[in-house]
Amino acid sequence: MSTFANMKKNRQSLMDSVRTAVEKSQTETQSYQDDRFWKPEQDKGGNGFAVIRFLPQSEGEEVPWVKYWEHGFQGPGGWYIENCLTSIGQKCPVCEFNSELWNNGPEADKDQVRRQKRKLRHVSNIYIVHDPANPQNEGKVMLYRYGKRIYDKLSEAMNPEFKDEVAFNPFDFWEGANFKLKIRKVEGWPNYDKSEFDRQGPLSQDDAEMEHIWGLQYKLQDFLDPSKFKSYEELQASLSRALGKAKNIGTAADSVEEREDILLESPSTKFGRINTTKEEEPQVALNIDTEEEAVETSEASGSSDKMDYFARLAEDL
Repeated sequence: MSTFANMKKNRQSLMDSVRTAVEKSQTETQSYQDDRFWKPEQDKGGNGFAVIRFLPQSEGEEVPWVKYWEHGFQGPGGWYIENCLTSIGQKCPVCEFNSELWNNGPEADKDQVRRQKRKLRHVSNIYIVHDPANPQNEGKVMLYRYGKRIYDKLSEAMNPEFKDEVAFNPFDFWEGANFKLKIRKVEGWPNYDKSEFDRQGPLSQDDAEMEHIWGLQYKLQDFLDPSKFKSYEELQASLSRALGKAKNIGTAADSVEEREDILLESPSTKFGRINTTKEEEPQVALNIDTEEEAVETSEASGSSDKMDYFARLAEDL
């Protein structure tokens, strides 16, 4: 019997297989989890503890971190969750829209700009020394996404504020230090102020082991590969949908009045540098990283398929 004839004979069982596959797909939820990333786990009281080691730059990379900007907010038409094109030196429709709104819209619209502003993120390779909540992670090389709070701790290690403190490179295999990540819940928000570096020392007494760890690191500059970013037009369309408008916004052809119409009806990305002037200081100030707002957004949202995204945004608060 030919393959085609066999298919005809067994088409009832084939339909049963298709039906089963459809039912399975309907019950499955899309995962936004990237298994390369590590995040500290907090207990019901909001406390968490882990020990990690920041690793040096990989071969061919200049610094042991990569930084980028992203937008994450919910509008009347849905979510907008995208990296910001300013991360790779290109124009971003959200940043342009926010700038126009901040400079020309009514005072009340500035709250919307604050919700929609870009947020700065850093990513580094780390070695998991101790993870009591997930001990299976210990001994692994993973990626860690963090914001201004943790970055300040790294910067302070290299540029101490007081004369009795010794500067050191926290990313160094031999003279770096383990980082004790301590999370507390302060006034409803995760707080990292108690986090601190341990005494300096080599990650291992065996250079061969450290060389092996070094070889396991991920290439950070891959995060800034322009081919992985959506185009300006795609992001503009996504922004229009999130704001509840089918038409494009943020183009030179749009008038201030048209933009204001959108904002009056609205109650409420990939990566580079915004093309601003010195006189546009309010726009620059709006782009300062504030992790608290990312957490607030995640807790206020009711969208389960986006909660994982905002949970990872808040991991570094």
